[in-house]
Amino acid sequence: MKPGFHGVPCAPSAFSASGAAGTPEVWIGLEGCRIAFLTGPGSRKARNLDRDPRVAISITPHDNPFTMAVIRGHVAERVDGDQAWAIIDRISRKYTGQPYPLRAGRVVFLIDHEHAQAHQFG
Repeated sequence: MKPGFHGVPCAPSAFSASGAAGTPEVWIGLEGCRIAFLTGPGSRKARNLDRDPRVAISITPHDNPFTMAVIRGHVAERVDGDQAWAIIDRISRKYTGQPYPLRAGRVVFLIDHEHAQAHQFG
């Protein structure tokens, strides 16, 4: 990710069985060269990604709405347990400076990107 996107919430789209995209904002991080984000294991996003691993991610810094990045890829791995909590805490520290406050009900999806581009307007 470009330096200006560090600690910026993003909106990954997962696709429902009907093909509709859902795009709630989540925290995002990097694990090696993979994009990581967390969600609830039984959430609609998790269920959709388990069924269809395609992902589109849109990132726009709140303080600079003329800059954006778009990433398309697929779920490479779903991580849970202690390995997930290590990733979740790293992501949380980027956003809050603290480990993630809840200790249950989260999984991590690791995304391999297939296409990425950044734009700056204005």
